[in-house]
Amino acid sequence: MSNATIDAAVAALNEKMAGADFDGTAKFEIRGEGTVIVDGNDVREAADSDSADVTLSAESEVFQEIMSGEMNPTSAFMSGKLTLDGDMGTAMKLASALG
Repeated sequence: MSNATIDAAVAALNEKMAGADFDGTAKFEIRGEGTVIVDGNDVREAADSDSADVTLSAESEVFQEIMSGEMNPTSAFMSGKLTLDGDMGTAMKLASALG
């Protein structure tokens, strides 16, 4: 079930989350590709049964721009390119951890 986009997302998030102070759970739904979960500093492809404090959804290109630093996660949310379902506080902590 794994694909190159999800594998790249897991690798990028693992790099970004290394040493980060994040104690929640967050799912990234990359539309048309799959889902990645961040659980504390552990990042992996999400299973359907995985639950999270917050779920963030975006197109693959938006996710890639956020990971590369080209797009700020808050700006992506404010412009409607990133949608959020769940705990806003956890989302803010995650955005801070992602830098």
